[in-house]
Amino acid sequence: MNAMFHLPPTHHPAFRINGAAQRAQDLGIKMKQQLLALSLGIGAMLLATQHAFADGGASCAPRDQVLERLATGYGETRQSIGLAANNSVLEMFASTETGSWTITVTLPNGLTCLVASGIAYEALAETLPPAGDRV
Repeated sequence: MNAMFHLPPTHHPAFRINGAAQRAQDLGIKMKQQLLALSLGIGAMLLATQHAFADGGASCAPRDQVLERLATGYGETRQSIGLAANNSVLEMFASTETGSWTITVTLPNGLTCLVASGIAYEALAETLPPAGDRV
């Protein structure tokens, strides 16, 4: 038998990765997958928000009507507020008793749109870890 047997480059001892390098490579792959999932989730939220703004139908109503419905129908009160793009106001309403929550965006014209809602709301007041510490 004159033919030489050749291993694929990845099986050659010079190309083998040690355990620590393999774990680092696996961690890098997992981080890329998580980043992709996060990006897709944020993209979906942006699309949902744009759809809510464009809809102007069942998911949007005058602000006072939306607040009344959240308070009387779900027992939700405003938990947080922030300024979003195009001078829109983003707010989170929640009920600490039932755990229901709703995120709204109010446009400058006073129209309030429901962006997301769910259950199991918990208020958190987390602090940032000291610089250099791992989370």
